[in-house]
Amino acid sequence: MATVGVSPKILGVSWGRMEVEGLGVGKDFMLYPGGGGEWDWSRTGTRHAPGIQPADVEELLTQGTTTVVLSRGMDQQLQVDPATLAYLDNLGVKVHVAETREAVQVYNELAGRVAVGGLFHSTC
Repeated sequence: MATVGVSPKILGVSWGRMEVEGLGVGKDFMLYPGGGGEWDWSRTGTRHAPGIQPADVEELLTQGTTTVVLSRGMDQQLQVDPATLAYLDNLGVKVHVAETREAVQVYNELAGRVAVGGLFHSTC
């Protein structure tokens, strides 16, 4: 397991653009204690439906995340596969699912206090 650090704060979010402390600007991010990077949906075959897959959250967990924030997009078009929620529940991982701006707020409030990670979609 990776050494757990502080989760980077999200400095700004707008349609199609996010700025993350220490990581710069991008569209979609995967963040976890100690770092993060671009969230590339093609790695796991994620689409808006059925949405965020268990494979999408696995890297968060391997990086020491104990609380997960999942954003559904600015217009909440991105779904969360029920299998993902069941997977996290079975592992005892606390989950927050919200519209992107709300998800950013929740994530930033938790960063520095708990080992939080998240997946953030900055468009639809």
